[in-house]
Amino acid sequence: MKFSIFGISFLSAYVSVSAEVYFKEQFNDESWAERWTESTTWKPKSEMGSWTLTAGTHYADHNDAGIKTTEDARFFGISAALEKPYSSVDKDLVIQYTIKSDQESFDCGGAYIKLLTGGDKFDSAAFGGEAPYAVMFGPDQCGSTKRTHVILNADKKEENVMIKRDIPADLKNQKTVLYTLVIRSDNTFEVLVDNKSVRTGALVDEFDFLEEKEISDPDVSRPDDWVDERQIPDPESVKPEGYDDIPAEIPDPTATKPDDWDDEDDGEWEAPMNDNPDYEGPWSPKMMPNPDFKGPWVHPKIPNPDYVYDDKLYAVCSEPCTHIGFELWQVAAGSIFDDIIVTDSLEEAQKFAEESFFPKRDAEAVMVEEEEKKKLEEMDNEEDMDDDYVDHDEF
Repeated sequence: MKFSIFGISFLSAYVSVSAEVYFKEQFNDESWAERWTESTTWKPKSEMGSWTLTAGTHYADHNDAGIKTTEDARFFGISAALEKPYSSVDKDLVIQYTIKSDQESFDCGGAYIKLLTGGDKFDSAAFGGEAPYAVMFGPDQCGSTKRTHVILNADKKEENVMIKRDIPADLKNQKTVLYTLVIRSDNTFEVLVDNKSVRTGALVDEFDFLEEKEISDPDVSRPDDWVDERQIPDPESVKPEGYDDIPAEIPDPTATKPDDWDDEDDGEWEAPMNDNPDYEGPWSPKMMPNPDFKGPWVHPKIPNPDYVYDDKLYAVCSEPCTHIGFELWQVAAGSIFDDIIVTDSLEEAQKFAEESFFPKRDAEAVMVEEEEKKKLEEMDNEEDMDDDYVDHDEF
């Protein structure tokens, strides 16, 4: 059963009994610091920024806090263990969290989350950009580049693979945004922003997980006598006699020597030069269709013997994922992260958003609107005071 809130459809509170939650974090009290560990050896201490618990400038409830990056132009690293390991065995993966840009302007930096492997060997103190991961998801923007990363583990290539077509991102100030990634066991995926689908498709189409289905035939090469010149010089085109004698410029025929020109003092007078209308530039023969033209040569394709379809592309956590974390660089700090959930059920994640994200978003919007209204009223009052002011020195 579905119902609608704020124009967005949701599934009802019913969630399949098979749904599992592997991690959930709301940062609602100081105990968060017992679950999360800041990176201390990833970068020198002078390059690392710290995290603080806050509800931000605008909020629905000042007790509804998140962790916020502090100090500009710093690296930030923090991670936590999942409540139980997630393994991609015939099940979906859903990662969802919120971001609020509480800085005056989000100039350049990342705000993405990572799902990590490592188990008991995971080094939380050293967690950083070089640490292996199974999923990297979320916005990253700098200047005109604004994208939502979706980078997934690819066992066959022993590397992580980025989505081929960028998903736009826009980290707006003072606004909490909900980001959701779904990787389904039918080898499809979906990205939702504020619970609205912004990209969906097949993993095999959107990520270069597999070898190409076809390759250029290695036993065939372009024939030496292949002609791909569409036009050739016309052999009957001959340079006109005297063509090279035509000057590019000629003296202005309308110019006359000024009356006050003195040849002894000013030198011999010469008329200014104009472009010659008869000059057509360096000569080149006319072109004609090439009678031997065969068109562009296309390398024949053959089936790639190394191509093998994988019905488990979705299994980014074939090695169980055990941790989650943020490793970021931000020019202007101030991003607040909250309401994180890792589950195998989109319905479970949407239910969590109904309880946490949507009430928060709408209350923040009212608070921002009231603040803007107050600023406009103050500006109007200042203008009225300026109109009422009289400079008595004028009398």
